[in-house]
Amino acid sequence: MSRSPVSPEFAVPAALIETHSKDASALPWLNSLPELAAGYLDRWTLTLAGESLYGAASLVLPVVREDGTGAMLKLQPLNDENVGEAVGLRTWNGDGVVRVLEDDPSTATLLLERLHPQSLSSLPDHVEATRILAELLARLTAVQAPPELRRLADVAGAMVEEAPRMIPLLGDPAERSLVRRCVARVVELLPESGDRLLHWDLHYDNVLAADREPWLVIDPKPLAGDPCFELFAAMNNRWEDLVATGDLPQAIRRRFELMVGVLGLDRERAVGWTLGRILQNVLWDLEDGEHRIEPVQVAIAEALMDPTT
Repeated sequence: MSRSPVSPEFAVPAALIETHSKDASALPWLNSLPELAAGYLDRWTLTLAGESLYGAASLVLPVVREDGTGAMLKLQPLNDENVGEAVGLRTWNGDGVVRVLEDDPSTATLLLERLHPQSLSSLPDHVEATRILAELLARLTAVQAPPELRRLADVAGAMVEEAPRMIPLLGDPAERSLVRRCVARVVELLPESGDRLLHWDLHYDNVLAADREPWLVIDPKPLAGDPCFELFAAMNNRWEDLVATGDLPQAIRRRFELMVGVLGLDRERAVGWTLGRILQNVLWDLEDGEHRIEPVQVAIAEALMDPTT
């Protein structure tokens, strides 16, 4: 079978350029992307089989392997978030997740089984979509994390250390108080941060339709920790469905309780680690020059901390 090389005119998608252009360490990857893709097509004996797909941080090329099976070649700049992606996926070994067919740890390049371009976001019933996501998450977090992965204990510990310096950058006293409450909850939970294999970014667009199972998980940012740390991504997405209920705080709590119930989690720990995720996002935003908390995150925090609202 002849292989289709990446042409010299291969265009790097604008979304990738926008994401990585401010990161000097990623510019060499952007500039070498056409040659990098061509090299892996040759190395793994692949034929291009359609137009490229891409997200904010990676390029995905539909390909056909030498034996005729379809696959997806994922190219991304190596960083702290994706360095353990192949390790995590191979540890789950296809149980609820996309399979790894080939990988190169030196560049975080992956050859993955072919899935369908339909995510859980397309499911009309957001409650059913949340149930499916939670059931997948329960399978993933039943697995112990390999020792080489990053640990929630270290990530959360760094957040607690950084918070006192960053909180004064918030302009609203009420928001500063909210973040201090988040810090206090994380401090309580730090001594028992868990050892399960976490996805760290499991929202509805990271679950795709498949042939091997109805739905499979993609794009983990593997972390060793407490499964309670996993809930925020699902709370923060399909937000318009929660707003459309007419009672946003109650809708937030119902989605949260559904996930807690399916995963069999302790509610108070789940609230605490969800506040930890909000703390993490606030710190990231402050580092980027923001001075207010995103309203969606305030709404989630307030609904979970005050069940009477």
